[in-house]
Amino acid sequence: MSEESGRRNLRMPNSDELFAVVTEHNGGNHVRLQCEDGKSRMGRIPGRMKFRTWINEDDVVIAEPWDWDDDKANIEWRYDGRDADQLREEGHIQ
Repeated sequence: MSEESGRRNLRMPNSDELFAVVTEHNGGNHVRLQCEDGKSRMGRIPGRMKFRTWINEDDVVIAEPWDWDDDKANIEWRYDGRDADQLREEGHIQ
């Protein structure tokens, strides 16, 4: 974190990943995502995140769409509230 500006260096999506917002929790390890490319996808919370990172509605995440089924995606990262606010201020997400 920069001392003067309060800006933090955040993880950004790779070429095959994109920003998404969780719109609905479907139970278990599945959520509905609204992705930045305009598509709604079924998101899967991987086992490494399932019990360590709680994902709720309106959370901003990084999703990686599946190569073989574009209607589904894996969640790779979740931003906390202040990191999501910083992404909105910098214009990365709306």
